[in-house]
Amino acid sequence: MERSYSRSARKERSGTLRPLFGIRPLVTVIAAALFSACARAETLPWHPLPPIPDALGVAGAFAGTSGGALLVMGGANFPDRMPWDGGTKVWHDTVYVLERPDGAWKIAGKLPRPLAYGVSVQTEQGVLCIGGNDANAYYADVFLVTWDGHALATRPCPPLQKTLANACGALVDATVYVAGGETAPKVTQCSKGFYALDLGAKEPQWKTLESCPGDARTLAMAAAVQGRFLLMGGVSLSAGPDGKPLRKYLKSCNAYDPAKNTWEPLADMPKAAAAAPTPAPALKGKSRILILGGDDGSLCGFEPPAQHPGFPGTVLAYDLVKNAWSVEQPVPAPRATLPGVLWNSNIVLPSGEVRPGVRSPEVWAAEMAEAGR
Repeated sequence: MERSYSRSARKERSGTLRPLFGIRPLVTVIAAALFSACARAETLPWHPLPPIPDALGVAGAFAGTSGGALLVMGGANFPDRMPWDGGTKVWHDTVYVLERPDGAWKIAGKLPRPLAYGVSVQTEQGVLCIGGNDANAYYADVFLVTWDGHALATRPCPPLQKTLANACGALVDATVYVAGGETAPKVTQCSKGFYALDLGAKEPQWKTLESCPGDARTLAMAAAVQGRFLLMGGVSLSAGPDGKPLRKYLKSCNAYDPAKNTWEPLADMPKAAAAAPTPAPALKGKSRILILGGDDGSLCGFEPPAQHPGFPGTVLAYDLVKNAWSVEQPVPAPRATLPGVLWNSNIVLPSGEVRPGVRSPEVWAAEMAEAGR
């Protein structure tokens, strides 16, 4: 989200690839207790987990679970100076593992390269890491990360057709869907790409599907609910007077139905949102989805950037049956540019941005009594 403060934006071990067929989906879910709490306008049951061992924290990390443990991988930060003081962003390849909520983080290994701003999709076999970028390039690479309690392994998977960063994705049944994002640095137009990878196929390969109608978008949120893929919010890009990208924050939402191979417009969000935790948590077997914070664009271009008050903690809840949104109790520690992870009965928000350029090592979780797997 660093562009938010710029004036022009104002606004290890690698194994042999094995077939992925037989992977059963692990859709990010939250429990009914969360939604009943929201309905009663009660404070959500958030609590901190041990912070990651990087004192600054990272944005754009990959994250998920494998071998019963929580993995946080890669990401980027500004270790010397803040960007408005001329600091240089640094990408990381460290993989941290937390095996118990009351345990201690340790280094599990490294990613194939320093990497951030890709898509994390949870599968039963491990965490599928899709695309992303570093200081020099955007990537189409896809790989599966697993942890067996002793060693980390990465396994190459079929690559995307195009390089892609800041996209979003989710697992619907046995198929991974990825939408939006950017194909190269400093572009002034988002990708309209929409791709699918059937993990149940004997030889999985990415397919290009019909694009979502409306604005091309980056930093959007995805969700999987009732057999559909939802694409929500984000920002569109255009060229400003100086040729640099300008952002338009979006409220629009759409749902893709794989059975019909069609997109359907949904009700707009009450307010714009981008870079909130994604995949957005959804109640298993039900129809409610939560957008947990993110950037609403209200402080885009805030000056001076060092005094930015932070991203809003607004929680937006969507009811797919009613096709209606509501505003719920806020998250206690608003973050942007981070994944959302289901770990046992917790919805976990690892690290992420507090405000443009500033990260946090904190890890927050909401424990749910009946979270589904």
